[in-house]
Amino acid sequence: MTKAEFVDQVAANSGLSKKDAADAVDAVLATIEDALKRGSEVTFSGFGKFHVAERSAREGRNPSTGEKIQIPASRVPRFTPGSGLKKAVKG
Repeated sequence: MTKAEFVDQVAANSGLSKKDAADAVDAVLATIEDALKRGSEVTFSGFGKFHVAERSAREGRNPSTGEKIQIPASRVPRFTPGSGLKKAVKG
């Protein structure tokens, strides 16, 4: 599902216009992004949790040359599904 399709579904389910639904979706995504930038977690009970994970520095290999390279430490976004979402997907 693309973002445009998602906005269409939100508009249909909420009775909002497509423009208002697009604004709402953009606001939710921006809010989650801002919270993760600050290092906060965003939790929706029954749905899941967005959080930031720390990856430590490690040694890797260049796939084309086989040469060893150093991969620096980084912060990455993660999503952990909640029990309600797991049950809904499972069927």
